[in-house]
Amino acid sequence: METKGNVTYMKPELFLFLQLGDAVIITDEQHHIRAVNDTYEKITGFSRENIIGVRAGFLRSNLTPPSTYDSMKMTLAQNAPWSGIFTNRTRHHELWHASITITPITMDNKLYYVGIFRNLNQLSDGSYISETRKAKIQNELLRTLAISCEVRDPAIEGHLVRVQQMTEKLARRLMELTPHALSEEYIRHLVNASILHDIGKSGIPESILYKPGGLTSYERVIIEMHPSIGVDILNKMISGLDDDLIHQEFILARNIIQSHHEKWDGTGYPNQLAGDDIPLEAQIVSLVDVYDALTSRRAYKDAWPHDQALDYIQSERGLSFNPLLTDAFATIDWIE
Repeated sequence: METKGNVTYMKPELFLFLQLGDAVIITDEQHHIRAVNDTYEKITGFSRENIIGVRAGFLRSNLTPPSTYDSMKMTLAQNAPWSGIFTNRTRHHELWHASITITPITMDNKLYYVGIFRNLNQLSDGSYISETRKAKIQNELLRTLAISCEVRDPAIEGHLVRVQQMTEKLARRLMELTPHALSEEYIRHLVNASILHDIGKSGIPESILYKPGGLTSYERVIIEMHPSIGVDILNKMISGLDDDLIHQEFILARNIIQSHHEKWDGTGYPNQLAGDDIPLEAQIVSLVDVYDALTSRRAYKDAWPHDQALDYIQSERGLSFNPLLTDAFATIDWIE
C-alpha cells in the first residue's frame, strides 16, 4: 500500500476491509492513517482527504482511561489483536463511543493495523456508559442515598466512608486467602452497597439512638427494629426503578441491611441466623462496622484504641464473627 498526496493505493486484500458496514481505519506501523471507509468519514465528520497521513490518535479525548491505551500498546507490541472501548471526539467535538478491534496484518513484509469500530452511540437502549463512569455513578448515588437517610448525624458520612474502605480491604484480603471465592465485580458491588447498611436508623427516635446511657429492654427492642426498617426503606427506593445500573448493589444492600447484626453463633438479630446462613456480604460489613464503632467516639462512649478493639474482635471469633473473617481481619494493618 502506497500513499501519493491524498490518494491511497492498496492491495485488493486490504481494500476488502473497507467494505464492512462498521467504521474501518487502516494505519501503518507508525499508526499513520493510510485508509478509512465511508462509515468512518460519516461518523467522525472527517474526510479521508484531510486525515490520510495523520496519526490515528488525533481523535483522542481525555475520557478514555490511560489504562486502555496502555493495554492496547502492550497487546499490539506483541503482534496480537486487541479489543476495547474508546471515547473519542468527532470533527464537531461531539463524543463518539465505540467498541474497537485492532488487528495487526503483515503484507509484503510491511505491518499494518486494521481497526474496526462498532458505534455504541446508536444502541437502542440509550447512551453507552463506560465501566469507570458507571462505577462512579453507582458509588455517588448510593452515598447520597445513605447520607440523606441519616442526615441527623453530622458525623455519619465519616463512618460510612470508613466502613466502605474497610469493607474493601477485608474483602480483598479474603480473596487473597481464598482464591476464586470472590470476584472483582462482587467486591465492587459490595463496597458500593455497604454504605447503606444503617439506613434503617433513620426510623429510630433520636432520644434512643443518641442516648448517652444504657438502653432499657423496651428501647433495645426498638433499636433492633432498624434492620427491618432499613429493608422497608430500600424496597421503597427501588420500587419504581427498572434499571440494571445499581441492581446488584440493591441485592447485596438488602442482605447487608437485613443481616449485619446477625452473629455467627445464632444469637444476633433480627432472625437469629447462624454461620453461613448469614450472607457473606453481611458478615463482612458486620465485622468492620463493629470495629469502627469501637474505635470511634460516640455519645455513650469514648473511642477505643486499635489494640483494644482488635482484642475484642478476636475474642468474638466464632461467636459474633466468622472465624475465617476474624483471622483475615487480624492480618490487616488498620492504622497504616
